[in-house]
Amino acid sequence: MLCLGFTPLLVLALGASLAAAVPHHALKKGCGLSKYESLVPHELKPLQKMKSQFDDSMPHSDHKCNIRLFHRRWKAADLSVPDRLKLVEAELDFVTKMLRLPAAPGFAEARQRSLTFLTQAREDLRGCAATDQPSGKLRHWLQKLQTAKETETTSCLEASAVIHIFQVLDDLKCAALQEQCS
Repeated sequence: MLCLGFTPLLVLALGASLAAAVPHHALKKGCGLSKYESLVPHELKPLQKMKSQFDDSMPHSDHKCNIRLFHRRWKAADLSVPDRLKLVEAELDFVTKMLRLPAAPGFAEARQRSLTFLTQAREDLRGCAATDQPSGKLRHWLQKLQTAKETETTSCLEASAVIHIFQVLDDLKCAALQEQCS
C-alpha cells in the first residue's frame, strides 16, 4: 500500500529532474545550424568581396537611411535562443531579398555567390525557428524592420543589408551556438 503512494511521487520527482536537465531552448530535431558555429575563410571570402565591391562602387551619400536597422542597443546574445532564431530568420530574409535585386554586371557575380551561401543558411534555419511570440526587444526591432521596408528607399535598404552582412553572420553564429553564445 505504501509502495503505491510512493510511486507517483517518485515519477513526479524524476520527471522534474529530467525536465530541468534538458535545455528549454534546444533547437528542434533536424535543425542543421551547427555548421554555422564557425565559418571557414572560403565561405567568408565571397561575402567580403561583395562588401568591398559594394563599398568601392557606391557613393556613401546613397547609403543614408532614416531608420538605422542594425544599430541596436542589444546583441543577439542578449536574446533567448528562440528569439535569436527569429532574429536571424528575419535578417536573412531581408538580406537575401535585397541581394536578389538587379545588380551592376561587375557586382552580380560576387553577389550571386554570397546569395547562394545566405540562401542555404536560410534554408537550414527554416527547420529550426520557434513559434513562440518574440520578446519586447525583438518585437520592437521586427516592427522597425517592417517600417523600414515600407518607408526607406531600395538603395538605402540594399546598402544596409550589404554593409551589415557580417553582423548578420555574427547573429547566425550566435543562434547556432545556442546557450554557449555570450
